[in-house]
Amino acid sequence: MSDFETKFPYQNVLVLGLAKSGFAAASTLLAHGRNVRVSDLNASNQEELVQILEQKGAQVKLGVQEVELLEDIDVLIKNPGIRYENVIVQTAMERNIPVLTEVELAGLLHKGTLIGITGSNGKTTTTTLAYEMLKESQVSTYVAGNIGTAASEVADRTTEDDRLVLELSSFQLQGIDQFRPNISVMLNIFEAHLDYHHSLENYQQAKANIFRNQDAGDYLVYNAEDERLRDIVKAAKATLVPFSGSRKLEDGAWYDDTHVYFKDEPIAEMKDILLVGGHQLENILAALAAAKLAGATNEGIQQVLKTFSGVEHRLQYIKHINGRAFYNDSKATNILATSKALSSFDQPIILLAGGLDRGNTFETLVPFMEHVKALIVFGETAEKLRETAYMAGIELIEHAKDVKEAAEIAYRISESGDVIMLSPACASWDQYRTFEERGDMFVEAVHTLE
Repeated sequence: MSDFETKFPYQNVLVLGLAKSGFAAASTLLAHGRNVRVSDLNASNQEELVQILEQKGAQVKLGVQEVELLEDIDVLIKNPGIRYENVIVQTAMERNIPVLTEVELAGLLHKGTLIGITGSNGKTTTTTLAYEMLKESQVSTYVAGNIGTAASEVADRTTEDDRLVLELSSFQLQGIDQFRPNISVMLNIFEAHLDYHHSLENYQQAKANIFRNQDAGDYLVYNAEDERLRDIVKAAKATLVPFSGSRKLEDGAWYDDTHVYFKDEPIAEMKDILLVGGHQLENILAALAAAKLAGATNEGIQQVLKTFSGVEHRLQYIKHINGRAFYNDSKATNILATSKALSSFDQPIILLAGGLDRGNTFETLVPFMEHVKALIVFGETAEKLRETAYMAGIELIEHAKDVKEAAEIAYRISESGDVIMLSPACASWDQYRTFEERGDMFVEAVHTLE
C-alpha cells in the first residue's frame, strides 16, 4: 500500500467547488480509486471539465448546494475561496467530517523535497525565483499552487528526486491536516483577508499552519525583521533560517552594499541584480535561502538574479518611452504592497491608484509618497485617494475613468526621468474581473503611447 493510501484513508469524497483546484482534486482522487462527488453552484452541464469528470466516474451536482450532498461522505475537499460559513462546510464540521483544501492532497502525493512559500506580499515573486534558481542549477523542479497550476495535479507525477515549490495562500493553508513542507518560507504578515478570516489572529494562525507539522529536520525560512513573524515562529519545531535586509546573519540570508549572502558565503554581487526595490531584495533573500537548502548552486542563483526582471503584474518593468519608465504593479491590491513599490524608487513618481472600496482609508500611504509628484485616481476609492494626496502635499491630482485613460493622462503630464507606475493599493473587482485584467489593460495602453 502506498503512503497516500495510508495517509488518506477516506473512500467517499465530496469536492466542493470546481475551478482549477477542484478539478485537479477530483481527477487525482478518481485516479486513486476514490468515489468522488463534485458540487459547483455556477458550472454549466456543458462545461468541458464537468464532462471529463463524469466520464472518469465522478458524480457531479450543479446549481444547488444542499446538506444532502454530505450523505455517506468521509471527507470534504473545498475550494479555498469558499468560506467556512458555507452551509455545507458548516454541516460537515458539525458532523466531524474533515474539511480540507486541495494542497493537503499535494503534500501527501509528493515524493521528493517540498518547498512551501507564504506571506501577505511577495509570494509569487519568491516562488518563481526559488523555482528558477533550482531549475537553473539543473535540479529537477516543479512549481504549482496559488501561482496558477493546481498543486495535486503536479505532485501526483513527481519522483523522490524532484523538488516541488508551492505558493500557498492563507485560504489554502487553513484547510490542511498532515501537510508538511521540508522547507517552509514565511515572507511577512500584515492585516489582510480579514473579511474571510474575521480576525488577525485567525489569519496568522492559518499562515502558521505552513510549519505546524514540521520538526527539527525541516527548515523554516522567515523574515527576521517582521515583528509579527518573530513572535509566530517561536512556536516552530523546525530549524529556523532567518533573512534580513538590515543586518548580517550568521545563520541565514542577508545583504550589504556589495553582495547577497547565505550565512558567511557571498552568493551574488548586488550590481548584477536586475530586480528593483528593497522589498524585492527581501524576496530574493527568501528565495535564495530556500533554493540553497534545496540544492541550488551559486552559479544557478547568479544567472537568475542577472536575468529575472520580475513577475507579471508585480512591479513588472514594461518599457521606457521618451525617458519615462513604466511599471505594472497591478497585483498591489493593498496598501502595504503599494508602499513597498513606492519605496523602490528615488525618481519622481506618477502613481496610478484606485479600485474596490473595502472601507479602509489610505493615511498610512502618506509617509511613502515623498517622491510622488502626481496621482491619477480611478475606481470606487478615487476620492479617498485624492484626500490622501492632499495630506501628502501632492498638488497634481487627476481623475481617470479607467487604467487606460490613467496611463494616457500620466504620460501627458510626465517628464523625462519620471517613473509612471500602476500600483492601485486596492482590489480590482469594482471595474475588472481580476488584477491581471487590470494590469493587462495598463500594459496594452502603455504600448500605444509612442
